[in-house]
Amino acid sequence: MARGTVNKVILLGRLGQDPEPRATASGTQVVTISLATNELGPRDQQGVRGQSTEWHRLVLFGKLAANALQYLHKGSQLYVEGRLRTRKWQDQNGTDHYSTEIVVNDMQFIGGRPESGAGQAPAAPSRQATAPAQPGANNYDDFDDDIPF
Repeated sequence: MARGTVNKVILLGRLGQDPEPRATASGTQVVTISLATNELGPRDQQGVRGQSTEWHRLVLFGKLAANALQYLHKGSQLYVEGRLRTRKWQDQNGTDHYSTEIVVNDMQFIGGRPESGAGQAPAAPSRQATAPAQPGANNYDDFDDDIPF
């Protein structure tokens, strides 16, 4: 790492599609993931908050790629740490294109396994409460606070 510089990205989001596998010319396994993060906007005059979604292109290599293929699917929640990388490439017409992606160096699966299905291992017991929310219960999504962190 160069002195006085930092290139670090931390994201928590959901996969927009199943991981896409491929391999480098040398045979290293590579997986590409589309990760969505959401941000709530301010409330409008009717009290409704708008929401914007940002899509991030993630690239995983080697063992991280193999784990992503084995355990992740569309809708999975994922925490990642990595670094930004911008690549330049040319199409068949010689036009320059740029692609910015996050090269993942650490990830944590959030949530449980997918429901059991053909060819899948049994689902792990859920750690989330299964009872329906009661009126007046701690529904943190309805909690509005102005703390900026």
